[in-house]
Amino acid sequence: MEHLSFLVPISICCVLPIMVVWLIVRRKMNETNQRTQIVLAAIEKNPEMDIEEIMKKISPKPKLLKEKLLTKLLCGTLAILLGIGLIGSGAWLGWIGGGGSNDPFAACCFGLIALGVGIAFLVNYFVGKKMLAKEIEAEEKRVTTQE
Repeated sequence: MEHLSFLVPISICCVLPIMVVWLIVRRKMNETNQRTQIVLAAIEKNPEMDIEEIMKKISPKPKLLKEKLLTKLLCGTLAILLGIGLIGSGAWLGWIGGGGSNDPFAACCFGLIALGVGIAFLVNYFVGKKMLAKEIEAEEKRVTTQE
């Protein structure tokens, strides 16, 4: 059983990221194939149809700058909370003496990494909000005039 203890870190660090990338790429390919099938079916039914108009209607709407910034705020907040939780659990394990000898240290290390990522997201959010204020305002006006 001792020789199988390396499987969990390998599966988390190697296999899991590969599977996530594969699933994301597969989903995007399926979406593209579905849009292609819709356009081909529309062209078969009516060859005089405006293809650009169809593509605009079925293409996913790009995210607004404000939505992108709010996503960064959400990710930053979640990463900071995760980091604080991991650091707290590491401190708790170190205090009560539970787990292996490296468990509190590992939890604190992963917590510090998550905390750093969260802080980076929040800095990115606030700097982006400040730098893109005029663009966000113009984008909001454009969206409200289109509706």
